Amino acid sequence: MKAPARERRVRARPAEQLARVLEVLRVALGLGLTSFGGPIAHLGYFERVYVRTRRWLSAGEYANLIALCQVLPGPTSSQVGFLIGWQRAGWLGALAAWLGFTLPSALLLYLCALLSARVHGSFAEAAIHGLKLITVAVVAQALWSMARRLAQDRVTATLAVAAGALPLCIGSGGAQLAALVVGVIGGLLWCRPLSEREGVAAFGISSRVAYAALVLFVLLLVALPIIAAHDPRSSFGLGAVFYRSGALVFGGGHVVLPLLRDALVPSGWLSDDRFLSGYGLAQAVPGPLFSVAAYLGAEAYAPEPLRGALVAIVCIFLPGLLIAIAGVSLWGRLARHARVRSALTGINAAVVGILGAALYNPVWIAGVRNGTDAAIAVSALVLLERWSAPPILVLLWCVLWSVAAAAWMNQ
Repeated sequence: MKAPARERRVRARPAEQLARVLEVLRVALGLGLTSFGGPIAHLGYFERVYVRTRRWLSAGEYANLIALCQVLPGPTSSQVGFLIGWQRAGWLGALAAWLGFTLPSALLLYLCALLSARVHGSFAEAAIHGLKLITVAVVAQALWSMARRLAQDRVTATLAVAAGALPLCIGSGGAQLAALVVGVIGGLLWCRPLSEREGVAAFGISSRVAYAALVLFVLLLVALPIIAAHDPRSSFGLGAVFYRSGALVFGGGHVVLPLLRDALVPSGWLSDDRFLSGYGLAQAVPGPLFSVAAYLGAEAYAPEPLRGALVAIVCIFLPGLLIAIAGVSLWGRLARHARVRSALTGINAAVVGILGAALYNPVWIAGVRNGTDAAIAVSALVLLERWSAPPILVLLWCVLWSVAAAAWMNQ
């Protein structure tokens, strides 16, 4: 019987390993160029590419990665992609996955900082609105696919509905954690355990590596502010600001932005106008919202914008990636127990519910304003699900129809 890909990776020859790393980089770069819409939409793109098209991991393994990364600080979608790259091709694969997914948006935002670019005009706004409409379609497709696999019976479907109701009723970042707790309790009480194969992907991360990542995470969190105290305006000072924001934020890019503003604007690193310009531009590029650090770092460290951008982008992502390495190692060891795998069944259902809640708020509410928008989003979903159209073509479809609709209304 042929060994699974994740088992064969350990025995791969150097040439095969290099091929896998390059494959991960190529796939992640494609996602980095086309994944619009924020972390929830990114998870939809990832599910389509990594689970259904590439089959690098199962739906259950993917759902468990999402659950893990949602309870860790840092950017959820970047952590998920980073760990999938590790599972596929080791630590070089993890680096390739992060680099490929992050580089396009980071470069675009860095260039925007150099050129002081601005987004103006009704047609530009309509094009950006079209990106929100494809987000509706992508998230809906991912929800349908995951629900069919992870909420198949009455118990798991009920858990999914209960977990999805919490974010809608409570309306806060803590609601996602509460929804996962509902999944854990429901799984322990009523669900059958997942098979070990459907539990957690094998990452081959040793305890030594996991503890080293955790120690480095804490060491940098403590040491950077101490070093920066001697010269708050140095690159160490800038790095301390971004590292602290990346290490202490739960909930993704939209949550880290207020933290960055409080750290950068009152202290005089950059003006409020520049900060808000970066925030607006970050909505118009693909990839992780944390990439706005490239813009903010370049603006804040104006004498050497390239250094500022590099320091900011590395420091804001590094803590989340380090804690993900430590977390997935413990996660994998816990999943060997049957009771934990029962909890994972409930967690999988809860993830479906969380995704369903996110489809309504903020994805649908932010993207669909009228019947025309709804028709564009539904047509995009049909193109993706029924016609298996490439996402980039569906993206262009949504943008063109959104611009056409805006032109018609402005006549």
